[in-house]
Amino acid sequence: MSSAPLPLRPTRPRRLLLRVGPVRLPLRVRSLVVAAACVIALVMLLVLSLGMGAFPLSPDAVVAVLLGGGDPLDRTVVLEWRLPRALAAVSVGALLAIAGSLFQSVTRNPLASPDILGLSNGAFTGMLVALVLVSPSPSARTLGALIGGLSAAAVIWLFAARGGVQGFRLILVGIGVSAMLASLNTWMLLQIELETAMFASAWGAGSLNGVTSETLVTALVCAAPFVLASAGLGPRLRQLDLGDDVAAATGSRPALVRSAALLIGVVLVAAATTVAGPVAFVALAAPQVARLLARTPYLSPGLSALVGAVLLLASDIVAQHLLPVVLPVGVVTVSVGGAYLVLMIVLEIRRRA
Repeated sequence: MSSAPLPLRPTRPRRLLLRVGPVRLPLRVRSLVVAAACVIALVMLLVLSLGMGAFPLSPDAVVAVLLGGGDPLDRTVVLEWRLPRALAAVSVGALLAIAGSLFQSVTRNPLASPDILGLSNGAFTGMLVALVLVSPSPSARTLGALIGGLSAAAVIWLFAARGGVQGFRLILVGIGVSAMLASLNTWMLLQIELETAMFASAWGAGSLNGVTSETLVTALVCAAPFVLASAGLGPRLRQLDLGDDVAAATGSRPALVRSAALLIGVVLVAAATTVAGPVAFVALAAPQVARLLARTPYLSPGLSALVGAVLLLASDIVAQHLLPVVLPVGVVTVSVGGAYLVLMIVLEIRRRA
């Protein structure tokens, strides 16, 4: 598999210039249209998700509750039963997509996503250790997932950085580390108590079942500063696309920017894994889908976040309501991700033909 990004048809982008005091910010018209379409799709999916279930509600009833009205039973169903899960799907999808865009921007490889590199399995390992040895509380699991993700990233970086980090070598090392961590996680599940193992196994498949507001808020509080930092890092990452020499000549520090981007990506993956477990392929597919829709020459963390949120919320609706049995959302994303990988391979073969 080549490390080159998917080809895009060269176009002349239309831009708008946003002026806020002395700051001038050029905005691509197509990116704004794609972002608006994603927001509309996200709102529609959110209303659909909140209305579907054993106690169905019409879209009008859901909207009335979200605007502060509705009868007490509808408010209980929407706000207490279904809204935490829907918001968790939106948040986890956005966090994974931002992390994926950072990793793919740094390595310049569309296959360099945190789940492929083994960071999700590393966060799962840390969560299991915290769950068994420390406490089942959300804060302990978040800290354990963060330490696990950082440790996995350090090991991958240690083995892949000899002679300079290369995207393809980073992926190969990451796949190897991911396989070892998956084996370690399976062994740990076989050693712990049955009740704990059942909870951890369901969570490890990538599930939003049983998501609580406490878990979601803890993860978002930890991730919020890093999401803001990723937005500030965007222009620096675009400078790296010009090459290290040009980036350094224009005031950037390539090594520092790469390290910061990878650190932010690991934290975001750990926060997302704490909420829903290791959900595969969202971080891989969302940044490239956003880039293809907006036809940008770079990966946008903001657009990636919107596409990731739409993908995971739609996958959760399918997992809950559109299949004969209720499945973890990670099973649906794996199926969609497999189709995405086949599409990438076909496009790559056509590009080389």
